[in-house]
Amino acid sequence: MLTIHAADLLITGDRRPPVPGGAILVEGRQIAATGPYDHLATTHPTARVRRWPGLLTPGLVNPYGPELLERAYHPDPREADELGTEPLTGDALANLPMTDSRWGASARRGVQRMLSHGTVAVAGTLWRPAVVDAVYRAGLSVEQRFEDPTGPPSLDPLAGGRSLSQAILLPLPPTGVDAPVDATFTVFDAPDEAALEKIGAGSCVATVIKGRLLYRKR
Repeated sequence: MLTIHAADLLITGDRRPPVPGGAILVEGRQIAATGPYDHLATTHPTARVRRWPGLLTPGLVNPYGPELLERAYHPDPREADELGTEPLTGDALANLPMTDSRWGASARRGVQRMLSHGTVAVAGTLWRPAVVDAVYRAGLSVEQRFEDPTGPPSLDPLAGGRSLSQAILLPLPPTGVDAPVDATFTVFDAPDEAALEKIGAGSCVATVIKGRLLYRKR
């Protein structure tokens, strides 16, 4: 099935200019075309259409993979009265009886929080099998990290003054590229790139990985 994801502005992630009223045409797990919505809708009249507010952009990389998933515990909502809702680190983490299954459950919750910030990949070496399994089952990729990122770990890939271009995993393909490209992208409720960098990736409304809508803001 063909699906057109359309938004107010399409950011390609490279030096191409933004596309007002831009869209991404998805066929299964792959991107079939990008460009103005009107053109894609005219050339593919039977495609299903999903309309989103704001920006369509490539998916983002969170540079704090190990810090957020193997050095922090994401409490279960049922533990909120005892542990709160924010990730636990340091002494608070050291006081918890952590098992492989608990690390895996924490990682799954952490990954969901990452998806809600437009994250499609994490950077850094993960060594806990339960965490690695949770990451790959969710569809995120793990990227190599050549140096430790600066600043405190954050679920927001744009935190610490990182620009959108620095956070993007891969740019969207130009129309006409024959090589298969995974349909991986995200949507932010922001009017333009500058506004997104100011308000942060918490404005994410949808994250798609390989054609699967893995997060949608309710």
